Amino acid sequence: MAQKAYGLSHTKWTCKYHVVFTPKYRRKVIYNQIRSDLGEIFRKLCQYKGIEVIEGHLMPDHVHMLLAIPPKYSVSSVMGYLKGKSSLMVFDRHANMKYKFGNRKFWAEGHCVSTVGLNEATIAKYIREQEKADIALDRLSAKEYEDPFDRGPGVNSAGLTGPSRVNLQCGPNPVRAGAFRRVPEIQGLHPKSKPPLLGVVLI
Repeated sequence: MAQKAYGLSHTKWTCKYHVVFTPKYRRKVIYNQIRSDLGEIFRKLCQYKGIEVIEGHLMPDHVHMLLAIPPKYSVSSVMGYLKGKSSLMVFDRHANMKYKFGNRKFWAEGHCVSTVGLNEATIAKYIREQEKADIALDRLSAKEYEDPFDRGPGVNSAGLTGPSRVNLQCGPNPVRAGAFRRVPEIQGLHPKSKPPLLGVVLI
């Protein structure tokens, strides 16, 4: 029974492909012992790559397979892997086939492939579960990040008081302005007093 969805470390995927390919010269050679050996070979090769053979049928002159291929592999690379390795394994088990098929090529070039798509319910389920997963990951973070430009309530990022942009022209923040204002108590002068006169000696 095929799974509805598969999973990698960070990916949920359902990539199913219907592939068809033929022996060289379209010869009707897939029968009896070769047929049973090819079924075993294809299952073993797919198991090595983590590919599931959902359905498969070996006809005398062509092969039908429904494969669930992980998205990290391209279909062309998987087909090259299956056809190339299976050719070598068939010739190792059936040495007399080498004289009928030259250059150790059991399969004809090329293949036919069609995709099997998702339904709407699966996509909606993925979207719902992805949102829950993001919320759960955010809760694992114990550190609270703060805005470095936030100076508390009522003070905007420019250092001026007021919740709106209109208040940017109302005047400077008194805390900031005090840093540049001369304090009379420190200077020993009254704000309205005149500076003391300096005595000038005429010779």
